[in-house]
Amino acid sequence: MVNFIDYNKELKFEYGITQRLSPLIRRVIAPNPSAFTLHGTGTYIVGNDEVAIIDPGPAIPEHIQAILKTLKGEKITHILVTHTHLDHSPATVQIKAASGALSYAYGPHARNIKNSDMEEGADFDFKPDKRLKDGEIIKGSNWTIESIHTPGHTSNHMCFALKEENAMFPGDHVMGWSTTIVSPPDGDMSAYMTSLDKLNHRPESIYYPTHGAPITNPRPYVESLLAHRYEREDEIMVCLKDGIDNIPDIVEIIYAKIDSSLHKAAARSVLSHLIHMIKTNRVKCEGIPTPDNKYRAVN
Repeated sequence: MVNFIDYNKELKFEYGITQRLSPLIRRVIAPNPSAFTLHGTGTYIVGNDEVAIIDPGPAIPEHIQAILKTLKGEKITHILVTHTHLDHSPATVQIKAASGALSYAYGPHARNIKNSDMEEGADFDFKPDKRLKDGEIIKGSNWTIESIHTPGHTSNHMCFALKEENAMFPGDHVMGWSTTIVSPPDGDMSAYMTSLDKLNHRPESIYYPTHGAPITNPRPYVESLLAHRYEREDEIMVCLKDGIDNIPDIVEIIYAKIDSSLHKAAARSVLSHLIHMIKTNRVKCEGIPTPDNKYRAVN
């Protein structure tokens, strides 16, 4: 049975215009659309009068100006960053300078990376003023946020749960329009699937991803993402048992229906799946798993 994921790529918005999504949540979308960001980075404003900003976004002047303009007369008290990719964290510098607010995140981007050909999107300059732990509570004047460490997309990825509205800001860990890229070495499929399961046992009733529309049925949606990952591993195993032993050929088969321009990213996900399958004793290769290695199923 083929798993179905109910993607939603529709979103009504205007760049530079703040949208009120709930009593405590507003959003401004940055003009950085792409195959990996959909319409662009959604920067969330939590609270009223004294606010937190979640994922300030890219260092695009008009986006930063839009955020500061909408918050004129209000006080930014916290800057929360889900993870350190260039479409999420760089605007922290300018917003911090303009507001005096401190930045909060799990930590900087991991630097002990080998074969990091897919890490050009990392913001290695970002260092949070305050490092957060899993389960740590951050309090504002009219809001309460729980920090949830969800490694997988990156090792420092965090989600943020807004207690007053039973809402989750899942960053790139869960997106309603696409699956998440999990690219080794900092991306880790084992950690990603464990983190998905972790979210699936939480009570939040709505998700506000950094890219795309809100997810109003988070539990069945997260379950479909998990099922999709297991299905991908089944497809990889079929390829291996058919004698297809290298990543480029596996990608050509199991991603035949997606645009070839996305095959490079797909190859990174396949590598991450293979690493996970080696850890769980289903696949072997000679030496360490790399993009150019050959793989075989464990009989």
